[in-house]
Amino acid sequence: MHDVSLDSALHDSALGASRTELLRASPPMFRWPWLDRLSRVHPVVVPLIYVPAIALLALLGASHVAAASFAIACASGYVFWTFCEYWIHRVVFHFEPEDGIGARLHWMVHGVHHDHPNDPLRLVMPPAVSIPLAGLFIGLFVLVVGTPLAWAVGAGFLAGYLIYDMLHYALHHHTVPRTGIERRLRELHMRHHFEDDSHGYGISAPWWDFAFGTLARRGRDRAR
Repeated sequence: MHDVSLDSALHDSALGASRTELLRASPPMFRWPWLDRLSRVHPVVVPLIYVPAIALLALLGASHVAAASFAIACASGYVFWTFCEYWIHRVVFHFEPEDGIGARLHWMVHGVHHDHPNDPLRLVMPPAVSIPLAGLFIGLFVLVVGTPLAWAVGAGFLAGYLIYDMLHYALHHHTVPRTGIERRLRELHMRHHFEDDSHGYGISAPWWDFAFGTLARRGRDRAR
C-alpha cells in the first residue's frame, strides 16, 4: 500500500496533480473483461438495489410487530451493522498475507482500494458480493430472532450498510465536506489511507475505533 503523508495527499488532490490521477486508474482485476466489469460499480447501483429491499423489509416488519419493538429491532440491526463494518474492515479487509493466492485475494478484496483510492467505480461493494452476504445475514437474523422480527432487524442492518457505502463514496469524492461531521469523518478516513492503516477502521461508525483503541491519530500524537 502507498505510504504518503496526509498533507501531501490533500495537497495533490487540491491541485489536481498527476499522482491523484494515477490513484484513480486501478488496473483490471480479472483477465476477462466481462468479469472485470462486475468488479466496477457505479455508486448509484447500491441505493437502486437496497432502498427497495430496506423498504420491503421495513414494511414486512412494521406490519406484524408493535411500534416499539419494531424501532428497537431496526436500531439493533443498525448497531450490529456498524459492529460488523468495523470488524470486517479490521480483520478481513486488512488480513494481508505476504505472497501467494492469499496476497492476491487481499488485493482483490481491499488492497486495490488502498492502492487506487480515487477510483470512483471501486468504492462500493459489487452487488455480486453484497447481495449474497446480505442474504446470509438476513438468514442469520431469521434463525436467531425469527420472523417477523428478523425483517425489522434486517431493515436496520441494510440501512446501516447503505449509509456506509454512500458515506464512503462521499468521503473520497466530495472534495469540500459539507458539514463538520463530514469533515471529521473524512479526516479520520484519509488518515487511515495515507498515514496509518492500522487505525481508523470504522468509516461510518468511528466510535468502535474509540472503543477498541484504534482511533486514527495525528502524526504528532503517534510520534509522542
